Amino acid sequence: MPLILGFTAASIGVAPPGLLNMTAAKVSAVDGRNRAIIFALGASVTVFFQTYIAVLFAKFIDRNPDIVVLLQEIGVFIFSALTVYFFWAGKKKKRKEEEIRMRSKTSRFFLGMLLAFLNLLPIPYHVVISIWCSRKGWFFFNQSHISLFVLGSVTGSFLMFYLYILFFKKKDVDKPSFLMTNGNYIIGTVTGIISLFTLFKIITS
Repeated sequence: MPLILGFTAASIGVAPPGLLNMTAAKVSAVDGRNRAIIFALGASVTVFFQTYIAVLFAKFIDRNPDIVVLLQEIGVFIFSALTVYFFWAGKKKKRKEEEIRMRSKTSRFFLGMLLAFLNLLPIPYHVVISIWCSRKGWFFFNQSHISLFVLGSVTGSFLMFYLYILFFKKKDVDKPSFLMTNGNYIIGTVTGIISLFTLFKIITS
């Protein structure tokens, strides 16, 4: 069950067009599938550490419910700041992206790690998912369940990267979609809703 939960959560989280999967698709279209797979492997290594840290943090929260209110207050500030940032970023003039051209497979591996490291949203995402699954009785914060959950998350993430590598063509990557054009506004709206919901919970609790 933990393996399936981690796989499903990661697959859902990575499926929408974003920085990592679209970069993997573009690397595949420009420089070939093998180098794109190297990129995806690098990103998956970072996903491993992010998921493991997230689950350990969730374990700490689950065992110390008294800090939940403090975390909610911090969360309101963080998500409000993210909302302002993403709406501000959405208004910035979009620069033309340069073609990704790296010769070394090693550099692609570390590029994948770096871009995944800059994407911090999976950490709170997996914190929420693991706590929710724990309270449903589907997941327990022991070493075997944590290891299987992390393994499932890495596998699900890599599978989504690989599907983008397989099915996106160069014209699809270069043509801006609604999600890619308005991604900052969409994320800003989501973080704004989360901050308002969290503030409402603090006030009514």
